[in-house]
Amino acid sequence: MIARRTFLKTLGGGAVVYPMVGRAQNQAIPVVGILNQASPGGWADRMSAFRQGLSETGHVEGHNVAIENHQTVGNRTTALLADLVRRQVSVIVAGGIPNALAAKAATTAIPIVFQIGGDPVEIGLVASLNRPGGNLTGVSNRGVEVGPKRLELIHEVVPTATLVALLVNPTNSNAEIQTRDLKAAGRTRGLQLEVLQASTERDLDAAFATLSQRRVGALVVGNDGFFNARSKQIAALALRNGVATIYQYYEFAVAGGVMSYGSNITDSYRLMGLYAGRILKGEKPADLPVQQAAKVELIINMISAKALGLTIPISLLGRADQVIE
Repeated sequence: MIARRTFLKTLGGGAVVYPMVGRAQNQAIPVVGILNQASPGGWADRMSAFRQGLSETGHVEGHNVAIENHQTVGNRTTALLADLVRRQVSVIVAGGIPNALAAKAATTAIPIVFQIGGDPVEIGLVASLNRPGGNLTGVSNRGVEVGPKRLELIHEVVPTATLVALLVNPTNSNAEIQTRDLKAAGRTRGLQLEVLQASTERDLDAAFATLSQRRVGALVVGNDGFFNARSKQIAALALRNGVATIYQYYEFAVAGGVMSYGSNITDSYRLMGLYAGRILKGEKPADLPVQQAAKVELIINMISAKALGLTIPISLLGRADQVIE
C-alpha cells in the first residue's frame, strides 16, 4: 500500500470579526446544524473530522457547542432547513451542491459553511473565492474539474474501449457542465461518450442494464451527493455488470469500485469544522476565503480489478496514492 499526504490551500486571507449571527434567544450553547448526503458508513469518518476542526478553535461538542446532524434523503431538505432557520441556529453546514443551494435560498442571515464538488462561483454560491461575500463560505473539492482526468485514468485501464459511459444525476446543477467537459475530453481521445442519468434507485438499475446492453467498455460516475450516499450499491452494480468504473471519493474504491480519483473528503470536513468554529468565535463568512483542494488522491482496488479480469498498468500503480489488495 502506497500512501502520500493530501494538502489543501487557502485562496486569499484576512478575516473580519463581527457579532455572532443567529444565536437563538435563551440558547445555552450555540447549535451547528449539518445537512449531509453521505452514506451512513461514510459519515462516521467525516463527522470525526468535522469535530476535529471544531476542536482546533476550542469548540467541543456537548461542552460549548451542540451539533445536529441531518441526512437529507428524499425531499426532507426544505423542511429541515425551515426548522433550522426558525430556531435560528448559529451555523448551517451544507454538504453537497443541492444542500448548499437550498441553504442559500433559505436564509441570508445565518452563516453557512458548504462543501461541494464544483466551482462555487460558477454555481452561484459566492461572488468570488477570495471574498465570498454574503453569508456563505466553505470548501470546494474540485470534483467536477478533475472529471476529464477520471476519464483518462479509466481509459488507461481499459485502453481498447471505444465506448465509455458517464453517469450523471440530471437534478444536479453540475450535470450539464460534467457532460460538456467529458464529451470534450472523450473527443480528444477518439472515444464515444454514452451519457446515462439516474436520480432514483430505479434509475440506477436501469442505467446499469443499459451499460450491459450497449457493451460499454468503462464507466465514469459523475460527482453527485445522491451517488455519494450509494457508493456500495454502485460499486456492486459495476462488478455485477462487469464494467470498470471510477468515481471521486475513496469510499467508492473501498466499497469495491475499481478506482477513485478525487480530493480527501475527510480533510474537507475538518476544514468545514474549522470554519464553523471560526464563525462561532465571531468571524464573518464573507471574509473567509473558499478553500480548494490542491491535491487529489488516486486509489486503486486490485481485488476488484482482478475480479473483472483487468490488468492495471505498472505505471498507473506507481502513481497511485493507495493500492487496495
